[in-house]
This record gives sequence, C-alpha cells and structure tokens, in this order.
Amino acid sequence: MTDLLHPDQTHVAKPAFTASEQLAAHLQQLSVDLIELHLQGKQAHWNVVGLNFRDLHLQLDEVVDAAREFSDQVAERMRALYVVPDGRSAAVAEQTSLPPFPAGEVNTAECVDLITTAIYGVSATARRIHDDVDAEDPTTADILHVVIERLEQLAWMIDAENRVANRSLPRSIHR
Repeated sequence: MTDLLHPDQTHVAKPAFTASEQLAAHLQQLSVDLIELHLQGKQAHWNVVGLNFRDLHLQLDEVVDAAREFSDQVAERMRALYVVPDGRSAAVAEQTSLPPFPAGEVNTAECVDLITTAIYGVSATARRIHDDVDAEDPTTADILHVVIERLEQLAWMIDAENRVANRSLPRSIHR
C-alpha cells in the first residue's frame, strides 16, 4: 500500500537500537506465555467451583489483568525495538511453554495448584531469558523485573490458599 500523503517518498527510520534475533525470540516467548496465562486465568475464573470460590474468583481477575497488561507492555516494547510480536491464537498454542489448563469445572484447590503452576511458569520464562535480555538491552530487562516481581507475588498469594502453616512448602524448597 502506498502512502497517500507522500506516494513518492520512502520513510527511513534511524533507531538507536534494534533487537537481535535472540532478543526477539526471547521476547516472543515471554509474550506468548503471558497471553496463555491470561487465557488460562479466564478459563479458571469462569470454571472454578468450591470452597473459597469468591476469593479465588477475584484473585484470578488480578492474574488476568496483570497478564494482559504485561503482554501488552512486552509487545509494545517489541515494536519499539522493531520486532513484530505474534499473538495469534495459533502462535500462542504452538509456542507457549505452559502446560494446558483443563476444560470444564475445576475445584478451588486444584485450580490454585494449576494457576500457580502457570504463573510460576511465566516467571520461569522471564527469569530464564533475563540475563540474555539484560546483556543486550537493560531497558527491556527492567520490564522483566516488574513482570517477575508481580507474578511471583500473585503466585505466593494464591498458593497460600492450599498451604498448611509450618507443614507445607512449595515444591522447589527442600529441607
């Protein structure tokens, strides 16, 4: 399509920085994982049942809002670095590193474990790519810091629903 205002001119941008293929791939992975978290959060929100339903239902809204906001922030950062994000459903389904969320109703205790696993999965993606991203673009790494901090806070708060004081620990903690 030609530019109707300037049909004979070619626009040439001179950005100070553009992403490498590795940085682009890392951000694409985080983007699809955040989109998948958003979708899983809505699936859980609509289908959770059982004890403490209302509290978990509302917490899931927080997860959805955070995932949606972060996916938009990552995608807009990608565009600022001249990378084209791919958030199409087929790309998300093919590229996400998160395990699938089940169809149908899910009891609150199971939902807590499933959504906590998904949140920690996205956090793990952000942590895995962090050092490479930071080495190439510290500004983008700052976004990852915020993502990690908020998602891990949400995971801790939701996971606490299934914990027993002084008797249960997250799987990653060994005594």
